[in-house]
Amino acid sequence: MTSKRDYYEILNVPQNASKKEIKKAYRKLALKYHPDRNKSADAEEQFKEISEAYAVLSDDEKRMQYDRFGHEGISGKYTWDDIFRGADFDSIFRDTGFGFGGSDTIFNMFFGGRSRRRHGPRKGPDLRYDLGLTLEEAAFGLHRDVEIPGFDVCGTCHGSGAKPGTGPRNCPKCNGTGEVRRTRSFGNMHFTEIHPCNECHGKGFFVENLCEACKGSGAVQRLRKIKLKIPPGIDDGYSLRLTREGEPGIQGGPKGDLYVVVHVKPHEIFERDGDDILCETHIGFPQAALGTRINVPTLEGKAKLKIPAGTQTGTLLRLRGKGVPHLHGWGRGDQLVRVIVRTPTKLTRRQKKLLAELKKEMKDQVTFR
Repeated sequence: MTSKRDYYEILNVPQNASKKEIKKAYRKLALKYHPDRNKSADAEEQFKEISEAYAVLSDDEKRMQYDRFGHEGISGKYTWDDIFRGADFDSIFRDTGFGFGGSDTIFNMFFGGRSRRRHGPRKGPDLRYDLGLTLEEAAFGLHRDVEIPGFDVCGTCHGSGAKPGTGPRNCPKCNGTGEVRRTRSFGNMHFTEIHPCNECHGKGFFVENLCEACKGSGAVQRLRKIKLKIPPGIDDGYSLRLTREGEPGIQGGPKGDLYVVVHVKPHEIFERDGDDILCETHIGFPQAALGTRINVPTLEGKAKLKIPAGTQTGTLLRLRGKGVPHLHGWGRGDQLVRVIVRTPTKLTRRQKKLLAELKKEMKDQVTFR
């Protein structure tokens, strides 16, 4: 995947482009390179490239993964079917006034001409679970049992939706394909449009005797306990993919996947910057001038921090190895402590006298820049 061109470069749009701008850019390029219009040798490959870029950047979740991890974030998480699922190709090409394009053309190019038969075994829908974590839990990881609402294969009909002892009947209109085809002609060009069968709604069959347990759906609703293992160092917005933990497959197909999206709650003391954490500590003028050692909070309790003599307000001091563990590797980030020198507002008579003497003593040290 590292040899692939950047998706934004392919569509010639900036990284902050809106969905409208991305769609407009894809439409322009698709009309230029679609192999039904462009007969050059590399037109199909260029059309595939821009279609893949559009499918990813037009989907919020896929775009977020790509922006974080590049092509590896897409190839490591999504199958080809996942990448193109839900992308709006049909309206783009329908708006052009031509009969070509659409999702079926895209799928045929990428999947070797396989028709998306709806009545056969299909992977079940994916599920999303949003998991809230504290900064400490995200930093050091945890094991947690969670209950996921969803569906499971009906134990009575084993997913067929039919009453035990009976079976589905093929749709007579589409002959069990789930699709109807219509050929249109434009001059010497002929195009075949493929649509879901409106009689069986794309299933390819009818269930006449419904299973009483699931009412013909093939699945029953239930809560499932899932054991989650959160790796140390995970950050806000990351997602974990649990294969085959999603919804049941259709007509005997495999289960979908479960995506656990991590949300790290704001911390009252720390801010996270990559694998480093930041916090502030307030000290008095004498401590800043003379230097001292103070206790500061860390993710694992208190730690000693040396304040050098002459420390100025805003100085960042580093506690090495007190940050967040690296998610994909050894070691940890650091903790950065911003020192704020506090100016006293309520002084005793003696304190005022001492400061007045100090002011007199230091009058020649005042400088301007």
